[in-house]
Amino acid sequence: MKTLSILGSTGSIGRQTLAVIDSLPNQFKIAALAAGTNLDELLPQILRHQPELVSVATPQLVGELARRLREKNHSPLPAIHHGAEGMLAAATHHAVEIVVSAAVGVVGLAATYEAVKLGKLIALSNKEVLVAAGELVMAAAKKSGRELLPVDSEHNAIHQCLRAAGPSPSGTVTPDCAPGSSPTDPSFSGAAPFAAKGAGLDSTYASTHDSSSFSETSTDHESPATAHGSSLRRIILTASGGPFRKTPLKDFSTITTEQALNHPNWRMGNRITIDSATMMNKGFEIIEARWLFDARPDQIDVVIHPQSTIHSMVEFVDGSILAQLGPTDMRMPIQYALTYPARLPAKDIALDWSKLRRLDFEKPSTRRFPCLRLAREAMKKGGAHPAALNAADEIAVAAFLEGQLPFLGIPEVIERVLARTSKIRLNSIEDVLNADADARRQAREEISTLSSKSFVAR
Repeated sequence: MKTLSILGSTGSIGRQTLAVIDSLPNQFKIAALAAGTNLDELLPQILRHQPELVSVATPQLVGELARRLREKNHSPLPAIHHGAEGMLAAATHHAVEIVVSAAVGVVGLAATYEAVKLGKLIALSNKEVLVAAGELVMAAAKKSGRELLPVDSEHNAIHQCLRAAGPSPSGTVTPDCAPGSSPTDPSFSGAAPFAAKGAGLDSTYASTHDSSSFSETSTDHESPATAHGSSLRRIILTASGGPFRKTPLKDFSTITTEQALNHPNWRMGNRITIDSATMMNKGFEIIEARWLFDARPDQIDVVIHPQSTIHSMVEFVDGSILAQLGPTDMRMPIQYALTYPARLPAKDIALDWSKLRRLDFEKPSTRRFPCLRLAREAMKKGGAHPAALNAADEIAVAAFLEGQLPFLGIPEVIERVLARTSKIRLNSIEDVLNADADARRQAREEISTLSSKSFVAR
């Protein structure tokens, strides 16, 4: 039985992680839960899973949670912590083997970093960990000898594809991509009938299926992401295109929060849903992929795939492409990360082949989605720029959701903040958090300037 800590237990990924755990009895034990302010969600989680330690956002909530637990006659009470110290305590709990890093924002960064340093296995959902501090975190992971297992559907798909391909003779990823080539070459463009494009996928699945017992497997082995050497040409991240893939550009100035939150395929938290609408989420994923899979920026491409059936692909130097397909259900990548390297039966998770008629692909436009360009620019500059990118986006998205900023103001704020960001190297998590704080302050200043000039669509 594996012992877990969940950072962000009351959020979307946290709740679905607990659903996966409930579906796999006698496989996992919850030692720690870290949440924010949602006691209504946290209370039943504690009653059901009986963690030894929990964390909430503020000192006031510590007393309120204890009162509610006593009212339910819950005994013994868990140790109740709060704030950054509480998140850290949950991530570094002595009994925890797997940390699910799913807290939204940089609040979970320091705690996840310390868990990595301690050699705990990280099931990573929090984008900020690698976007803001990828170099530091991956160096710590390498030193501890443990792999970061991605929970994001796209990176999880890449991990599965690399695993399916098997090891390569050499040990580092080197680019071998023809100049100017991209996943939107003619072989990728347009619509592809399923019968034509789906051939051969059964053999890929068979090669990845592992029926061994979860309890008898170990995660202390070489990552498939680092085992392919010069055989890997490209990583191809798929994107749905969000709700505005076909919206006329002239209508972007009047996009409302309701429209932006109406994702066609996925049901997620508010920030990631808006990031999907701007495609900043894909920009973040490019940066994450660079660190997770030790890839060069020019090895990572994005292609719009509106069906969201192919979660991502890898292309090898011989032209072969492996794709991972599945339903739009986050429980699948969560379970993969929790049970890796085993594969256990999943309940109520299956792709409905009868509804799959075509697979479409198209090139993303940076005119329509300028956040893609901004993310690549921040990645190229490095230093404090990726941290500033994330911080400015978080503040701009919050302002949009609160009606203080128009939709087009999101990339404008981010670009202004990046222009103000100093080119400095980040040598510690404290440096990252300082860069984050500076960018947040600058973003608020830019929002104040823009909101006084702009008409905000409601």
